[in-house]
Amino acid sequence: MINVLVRHEVADYPAWKSVFESALDWRHKNGERSCRIFHNAGNINDLTLLFEWESLEAARAFMGSEELKARMAKAGVKGPPRVEFITEMYTVRRSAAD
Repeated sequence: MINVLVRHEVADYPAWKSVFESALDWRHKNGERSCRIFHNAGNINDLTLLFEWESLEAARAFMGSEELKARMAKAGVKGPPRVEFITEMYTVRRSAAD
């Protein structure tokens, strides 16, 4: 399992989200296992996405694909995204009892 961190700005979050959601099956077929969407606290159009992908190879192929570039343009992504492939080294989870 590999994590992929993507940062980009979009023209209009609701329009972007509609295109993003319509690609769920396509992303899953290409190796996505989960996705979390975050936005800058002061700008809903400044997005950070955290994906879990089945493998580094599948993630690199997907993130570098021409189809993804075309879909991102259709969704209103401004400029090239910043993409990082990361692996988790350590986690601390707190419970209400802590």
